Parts: sequence; structure tokens; C-alpha cells
Amino acid sequence: MTDACGACQGTWPREDHFITDLGSSKVYLHDDQFFPGWTVVVFQRHATELFQLAPTERFQLIEEVSRVAKTLAEIYQAKKINYELLGNQLPHIHWHLIPRLANDPAPLEPVWRVPHSPLLLTGATLHEAITRLACPLRMAR
Repeated sequence: MTDACGACQGTWPREDHFITDLGSSKVYLHDDQFFPGWTVVVFQRHATELFQLAPTERFQLIEEVSRVAKTLAEIYQAKKINYELLGNQLPHIHWHLIPRLANDPAPLEPVWRVPHSPLLLTGATLHEAITRLACPLRMAR
């Protein structure tokens, strides 16, 4: 853990967007649901690069990322899943998994370049979206 890391401090992602704990990672629904199903998989301990992980940790993390991607593809009937592992804004290993759907507003652009107002879910709508993903992810263990 580092004092400056939002993922380690628990200030990002938002706790009310927590979906499930997969072992080496935790899964959260991203704040912005303009791209439905946008999910974040956050490695549980502090590391900034994949090469810093032991081979077994790397394998487990990639298996967990793949499991979440498969679940997203099935639930959202995605044409493609985008995988983003950046870390320049938050230097802690975390994957953005973004289902790209048939009605995607900009299918050839990365989500970061699509101008839009963030779609923030609250209350029952947020709870429904989380539950929709949590049930199959927990069952697949």
C-alpha cells in the first residue's frame, strides 16, 4: 500500500460500485455507464506493472480479467470487449473492461475520445447493474 494511491486508500473506485472479490482482484462498475457495462478490475495489492507480479499472480489476474470479460460479453451481448491497462493517472494495476455493443455511438474510437456527458447510475438502477454482474461472477468460482 502507498499513501498516495487511491486504489490502496480505498478512495477509488467508489465502494458503492463494488461488484465482487475474485481473489487477486476486486471488480467495480465504473462510475460512467455511457458505455453500458464498463467495469474496472483492480489488483488487490499495490503494483504498477505486470512484470512486478510473480508469474502465478499474473496468471491469476489475467484469468480473473478474462472471467469478467466473458461475463460482460454474455450479459451485454458485446460485439467486442476493450481491455485498457494504462496507469498513468492512477499508478496501480487496474483493467478497464468496456463492452462495445451493436449500438455503440463510436465503434472505431476508444471510449476516452468519445465526447459525452457521463451517465451516472444511482439507487435501484445502480444496484440492478451491480447485481446483474455479481451473480454470474460469484457462481463461476
